[in-house]
Amino acid sequence: MATVELEAGTIEYTDAGEGPVLVLLHGLMMDASLWDGPVAELSRDHRCVAPTLPLGAHRRAMRPGADLSLEGVARLVAEFVDRLGLREVTLVGSDTGGALVQLVLRDGGARVSRAVLVSCEAFDNLPARLTGRTLVLSGRLPPWLFGLFMQQMRLRAVRRLPIAFGWLTARGDATVARWTEPVRTRRDIRRDTVALLRAVAASNPLPAAAEALRGFDGPALVVWASGDRVMPPEHGRRLAELLPRGRLVEVDGTRTLVPLDKPDRFAEIVREFVGESARDG
Repeated sequence: MATVELEAGTIEYTDAGEGPVLVLLHGLMMDASLWDGPVAELSRDHRCVAPTLPLGAHRRAMRPGADLSLEGVARLVAEFVDRLGLREVTLVGSDTGGALVQLVLRDGGARVSRAVLVSCEAFDNLPARLTGRTLVLSGRLPPWLFGLFMQQMRLRAVRRLPIAFGWLTARGDATVARWTEPVRTRRDIRRDTVALLRAVAASNPLPAAAEALRGFDGPALVVWASGDRVMPPEHGRRLAELLPRGRLVEVDGTRTLVPLDKPDRFAEIVREFVGESARDG
């Protein structure tokens, strides 16, 4: 992975391919490997940049005192895009990454030309239903006790529960197991993660962020798992209606993490969207 120094700390990222720029944002307790499947296909004709954000599965701890609220991480995303000199960006976010996309757009998103929201937190769904609420509740624990709690994630049977990753992905357990390793083994990563989860519990900036989507005049795509049990499908429809140039694509046979469960289909949808919007101006 490449690295870049930002105000909050060192961010690792992957950077593959050439062409229209996609910046791909993952969710809570995930890293950039969420996008490995789609990137393998999209990097044939796009530049795919995927940072590992400090959302619980990162391996580079942030500086003490860094702002790890969702709004703070959204500012970090904007700084990341700026530091890499990326322009005409298609900003893509899945799960909590989609919440970050909304916050970046709310704050202006000067380098963002297109947006893709993929089965993500929105409106009042933060933390997201049973899965997110369980994780955020565990953040009330002291970091050392939170670490003990997370040791359960070594067991596949626990990872597959609805309170863990069971409703998020149908096929990605090996990837999920890797995502839980940093918080299970690193004190500094537990510190960051607890700070993040407590900030999520303290406030929800997403209702106001959703309303601000009315002011984004770039092409926008909402991709939603049709039977999602964590991110309500009606939220996908509402987001597409709020975005002036938004449209909705629902995907069957997947849980929340569409890029992990249906990577080829997701890549096809994104390639079509970027190509059509470029032709339409």
